[in-house]
Amino acid sequence: MTDRPPIAIVGGTGQEGSGLALRMAHAGHSVHVGSRDAARARDMAAKLNARLGTGAVTGSDNPTVCAAAGIVILAVPYAAQQATALGLAELLAGKVVIDATVPLMPPKVSKVQLPEGGSAVAALQALLPDVRLVSAFQNVSHAHLHDLDHAVDCDVLVCGDDTEACETAVALIEAIGMRGFHAGGIANSAAAEALTSLLIAINRRYKSPGAGIRLTNV
Repeated sequence: MTDRPPIAIVGGTGQEGSGLALRMAHAGHSVHVGSRDAARARDMAAKLNARLGTGAVTGSDNPTVCAAAGIVILAVPYAAQQATALGLAELLAGKVVIDATVPLMPPKVSKVQLPEGGSAVAALQALLPDVRLVSAFQNVSHAHLHDLDHAVDCDVLVCGDDTEACETAVALIEAIGMRGFHAGGIANSAAAEALTSLLIAINRRYKSPGAGIRLTNV
């Protein structure tokens, strides 16, 4: 990306969120790690900066980081997705929000359990019509994101009804070394969300640290 807007990661202290923060800061973005606990977010930012050798990552509470960002990534557990996003609705209005939510329902996380209506991200879009919501990153292993010595060897499906927002997500994905593919409207996020449980089952069966997906003949 020639223009690198600051990025907020809500849920940035978790495994997926911190992995995305690491990759994006490594690619040259200013990254704001968010959490309900500002002190925990600052601690994570310090750990990421120590790995990067820079001061590219800051940490604070979720409202503060969303206010400071041009792009917001939502990387929270499914159980907290709607409440977290609705609590930030005014700060998210008009912004590109990339939602990595997967409707995993422990303990049977290797079983597909999509919510009523088919998609966790599509359900959130219905609740937040003023947010430029995009679905992405559901099928990317946090183990690979945290390993800066290796490229993340998988593709990313991008679903959304806002074409420009999807383009923004694809460009961001490519900036951190992966391929992003437009995969249809926000309703199609159901397929990406379901794939995560399939990949978890594959990881368990074949003892993989993080299977991903590759699209061929594109």
